[in-house]
Amino acid sequence: MKAGRSCRAIGAAFIAIVLMIVDARPRAAFAADKVNIAVSNSTADFAILIAMKRGYFAEEGIEADGILFDSGGKMMAPLGSGEIDVATGSANATLYNAVARGIGIKIVSGNGNAAPGYGHELLIVRKQLVDSGSYKTPLDLKGMKIALPGQGSSANSTLNELLKTVGLTFRDIEPVYLAYPNHVTALANGAIDAGLTTEPAATYAVRKGFAVSFESNDVYYPYQDTTHIIMSSLFTEKKPDVARRFMRAFIKAMRFYDGALAGGRMNGPNADAVIDILTEATALKDRAIYKDMHPQGANPDARLNIDSLRTDFAFFQQQGWIEGDITDPMKPVDTSFAGKARAELGAYARK
Repeated sequence: MKAGRSCRAIGAAFIAIVLMIVDARPRAAFAADKVNIAVSNSTADFAILIAMKRGYFAEEGIEADGILFDSGGKMMAPLGSGEIDVATGSANATLYNAVARGIGIKIVSGNGNAAPGYGHELLIVRKQLVDSGSYKTPLDLKGMKIALPGQGSSANSTLNELLKTVGLTFRDIEPVYLAYPNHVTALANGAIDAGLTTEPAATYAVRKGFAVSFESNDVYYPYQDTTHIIMSSLFTEKKPDVARRFMRAFIKAMRFYDGALAGGRMNGPNADAVIDILTEATALKDRAIYKDMHPQGANPDARLNIDSLRTDFAFFQQQGWIEGDITDPMKPVDTSFAGKARAELGAYARK
């Protein structure tokens, strides 16, 4: 009996040691957890693309499957149904209206922002209006046709912040809703007077001689979160560990991107590597534009700017774009996954 018990004890100890060794192996040695990510193949996906290309998702045992969408609004329903786990998008009126309808989505972190020196949305004015003296200061925007990416987008709130600096309001201009690349064409043919236009379209319009660039959003709306990471509630509830590991990979990518920035341009030590990734994955292949344009800022810890969430939400309410009974912009916010990921990664020190 004693010998049998001794053998069983030795066997149990051996199994325990084997399990410890197996558990200590890298996660990538096991079948990866698949995460469906909505992408637009634009520079807004910069951190997602970096995490994919540099293997940060793979290091966390995640198989990242990018699913292409041509607009952020089309991502909401698939997020709610769980067809999509994660998306890059803005906390716009469409998102809040989806939450009011009971669609399960969570704003989990920041993505791109308007850090000082890194304003990515620029006021560009048709060159003829500047040359003729019709446009000199933002006061001259009154009554002008100004291009924006869509009603309810956060860019509308951004423009309103600029207008407020000269005593105007959003009601003083005529919004024209166009996708960013179409701003360039509309300026060229005179269909609009100005645009609040994101990069690289803004730099392209200036290069072509269609427009003159003026204020960038970091000046009059510093640290606004222009895009966020949004997760399906089904994903966060059913796979919280995967969501946390996703955020760990994402924050690694945000920190790598931060190393690409210097002096208001993409001139940091990681710049060439980031440009390589973006030229491969997006429609913009001209490396020179990446060097010339105003890159977006990004908090290397992916922290949310709660103040900008509240400012944008209040503007949407004023415009009557919020439907349903949602009154608190914090309702869809859950920063716990990013918080745990930051704690595990430790403090960031820029090199």
